[in-house]
Amino acid sequence: MHPLRSKAVVAGIGVTRFGVFDTEDAYTLGAQALRSALEDAGRQACDLDAVITIRIPSYQRFCQLAGADPRTAFALQGQGRMAGVALELGASLIASGAARTVALVYGNDGRSRGATYGGLDDRYGNGDATFWQAYGMTSPGAVHAMMYARHAAQYGTDDDALGVIASTFRRHAGLNPAAVMRKPLTLDDHRNSRYIAEPLRLPDYCLINDGGVALVLTHADAAHDLPQPPVYLRAVATQTRMRDSGFPPDDYWHGAMQDIGKRLYRMADLAPTDMHALMIYDNFTPTVLFSLEGFGYCDPGESGPWVKQGHLSLQGRYPANTSGGHLSESYMQGWALIAEAVRQVRGQAQGRQVADAGNVHYMCASPVSSSAIFSEAP
Repeated sequence: MHPLRSKAVVAGIGVTRFGVFDTEDAYTLGAQALRSALEDAGRQACDLDAVITIRIPSYQRFCQLAGADPRTAFALQGQGRMAGVALELGASLIASGAARTVALVYGNDGRSRGATYGGLDDRYGNGDATFWQAYGMTSPGAVHAMMYARHAAQYGTDDDALGVIASTFRRHAGLNPAAVMRKPLTLDDHRNSRYIAEPLRLPDYCLINDGGVALVLTHADAAHDLPQPPVYLRAVATQTRMRDSGFPPDDYWHGAMQDIGKRLYRMADLAPTDMHALMIYDNFTPTVLFSLEGFGYCDPGESGPWVKQGHLSLQGRYPANTSGGHLSESYMQGWALIAEAVRQVRGQAQGRQVADAGNVHYMCASPVSSSAIFSEAP
């Protein structure tokens, strides 16, 4: 059995409100989330052996605010691709014996601080602004629009596939009291909405909001002593695509995701057909299409017709982004989706609960693609 398989369990999750909070910053939002996660896990800050902060400027200052003196601490950049890296790092620390209890803490004050994605001052986008500046394409949205246009030309994908994704996730958000966008969105609403970077329209873009999310991981041998049902991190894997291709790659990160999928499914001893729900990194609607193809839920070029068949709805075969995702709940750069995966496996998603959600698959297509499977059993 793979040395990382199910060595770590999610003992606690903590999520703040999402919105615009002028009196908060990344530190205080992360601290609020961590307090909730520790309470959820039945742990205290003094129990933490490692703290991994994401999008929080200083791990030292954060640990001071949180009252934690872990054995070790790390700070990761704010890009959403770092969520999978943080999960793999936390699981590795636990599996190696370097730590028993690890906190992963994300804090985002981007909305209230006026953060931009794109341009030369962009700290959280793709980092390729200088390369694309001459073409007027410095935002991730513009680059994803170009990727989708190529996919549409190559495979005949039509824009209604994007509309189905956006409207489906909005319906799910309507069942989530914490979601920022709960107003119903129809397919016609999507068709009639304004372009931001053609062919992508306003509902194809994620939301920028303030908020915080924290996870407490601990060793699986403590699973039966936790106040909450244990959720096993059954498998996790990452793969970069940076050497041979810039952003965007010509294969939509398909090769990297295929590599991850082989390792991930082998580690978990599961297949896509064993999954009960999907949490798909949806910074833009086309990323959902690329992810479904990359991780083997449909063949290359078939994702458009596949999503139009309704597979991602709560009543579908693979309910996806049941909280509303980045498109309608809030853009927490993967972390809110991970928290929702844990809720689903625990059976705590209330009106949007998927029946018997024993295995939930999180996936992210990006220059550092990543994936994780959360399970009720090891």
